[in-house]
Amino acid sequence: MAPAARLRGVAFSLDPPVSREERGVVSPAVVLDTALTLFAERGYHGTSVKEIASRLQIRTPSLYNHMSGKQGLLQEIVGDTTREVWQDFVEVTAGIDGVEERLEKAVYVYALRHARRRREAIVVNRDVSSLEEPVLSEVLELRRRHEHAIRGLVQEGIDASVFADQPASLVSFAVLEMCVSIARWFHVDDRFSAEEVAKQYSLYALRIAKGDVPVKA
Repeated sequence: MAPAARLRGVAFSLDPPVSREERGVVSPAVVLDTALTLFAERGYHGTSVKEIASRLQIRTPSLYNHMSGKQGLLQEIVGDTTREVWQDFVEVTAGIDGVEERLEKAVYVYALRHARRRREAIVVNRDVSSLEEPVLSEVLELRRRHEHAIRGLVQEGIDASVFADQPASLVSFAVLEMCVSIARWFHVDDRFSAEEVAKQYSLYALRIAKGDVPVKA
């Protein structure tokens, strides 16, 4: 059984450190993956470059042959993940006329990402403020674009009398936050698969939008 680190009340299952033989050759991809695990365990500010090198069983100066620095690793993790979230939304909603189906699919892929990519989700949602400019502004703009897109779907459904007449902003915040929470509790050995959780959450989103679980100002 892998040990578990606790992230501000969040259980996060970790694999034991691999041996030098199991690890193979250190590369930028290996360094990034190791940093991702440590950031998820301990937070960006709680992880030192020395600890990344130690986990890889190499000397700290050698680590800089494979990265520009700790901030660069965070920028790549958060930037890539945020861009992928937006691309997920664009791809699953393209060519679909019905607003109900678009919202269901948009929430499904967002929830699924938080179940399948827990490390990235935890780092993005906890350590985004540690990004330096101009990357911070770029990431925040992408996040706003995604939230506004979800809100736009809700408002479109309200205008078409498909969804209940309620504040679209509160509905979108409720839907997005419940998906974000998946990364804090989901484990692959739970009784539900990632796909089952994502499907159920997409149905919850529709229930909220339709007023079955009313959101009041």
